[in-house]
Amino acid sequence: MKIERIETALVHEWLIVTVTTDTGLTGIGQSSYWGFPDACERVVDSYRDLLIGEDPLRTNHLWLKMYRSAPFRGGVITAAIAAIDIALWDLRGKHFEAPAHVLLGGPVRDRVRLHAVLATGWLEERSTVDEVVREASEAVAEGFTAIKFDPFPDGAKGFQTDSYARMMKGAVECVAAVREAVGWDVDIAIEGHRKLGPGEAVDFGRELEPFRIFMYEDALPPDSLASWREFTDKVTIPVGTGERNDTIWEFRELLEDGTAQFVRPDVGMAGGLTACMKIAAMAEAYHAQLICHNYVSPLVTAATVQLYAAVTNVGTFEYTLLDEREPRTRLLRRGLVREGGFLLVPDGPGLGVELADGWREQLGEFSRWRPHPLARRTDGSIYSR
Repeated sequence: MKIERIETALVHEWLIVTVTTDTGLTGIGQSSYWGFPDACERVVDSYRDLLIGEDPLRTNHLWLKMYRSAPFRGGVITAAIAAIDIALWDLRGKHFEAPAHVLLGGPVRDRVRLHAVLATGWLEERSTVDEVVREASEAVAEGFTAIKFDPFPDGAKGFQTDSYARMMKGAVECVAAVREAVGWDVDIAIEGHRKLGPGEAVDFGRELEPFRIFMYEDALPPDSLASWREFTDKVTIPVGTGERNDTIWEFRELLEDGTAQFVRPDVGMAGGLTACMKIAAMAEAYHAQLICHNYVSPLVTAATVQLYAAVTNVGTFEYTLLDEREPRTRLLRRGLVREGGFLLVPDGPGLGVELADGWREQLGEFSRWRPHPLARRTDGSIYSR
């Protein structure tokens, strides 16, 4: 069996990759390089000559062949490799007529616990704490036992209009209101969206202690590991980061000094299933858990569920109800099954999902994601965090 074709499709805001063999088997994958999927497509194009004619079952060999083919690195490289790697694991499962998680070592669970990502204050600008409380309560009513939300004003606008003290006070009041509404049988994760500096992050982390937060995520930008160490050395609640990290070497540095208790690779960004299995094993050696980033689409969700089914040291899985709304539901023939706050692990071959008939036409033309307006201080300068 040899790789015969590698095809790409830019649809909606996504890059979808299909790998076809001379036997007619096809695997599907996707990149999570959501800011610039068209740039990622060019990298996938550059790998065609390396892969055509190769045995698709040699996933480790092909991963290294792509990664070491040129002296460059970064998210666009690992995301392109991830899209191809996911497709190869889907294809491998179909070849052996087994789910990908069986080939990754076998199932350790039959369902994946989710934490619901609240849209208020993130995808939609939040105007009141009551809106966050309402959405949190709705998620719990749907069966979710864990939630995640950003308690700060939308974007970095709080630093434009509020004093530091006012912004911190408002964020703490938001967390307190949610904890009171959902009670103590629901886990709460706090999303920082990289808005704070080390001192601010430490200050807020100490304010969070009474609310028993199970994960304090991405308080800082990922620019400096030294800044992260400065921050995590002074907080007592568990910290998570990693959605912007690309390789096992970056995750090693996060783990070796106890910088993160939860590592958060994105399967469609950090090299696919091949690389993320290695990240998970490395995290296990540090007694750290995997809580994968998951935003792009139901296809990346399906790939990550296969990883969770085979890995022992996973926590909750990030889940947005956007996956259950159009146009996302038009991508797959049949979506994953959610029962309350859990996704069931599918038992079909490969990723356990198939692209819907006419998915290209149904999803419409590609429209690259556009950045939000830059956050600016009152003096007109761009807020760099």
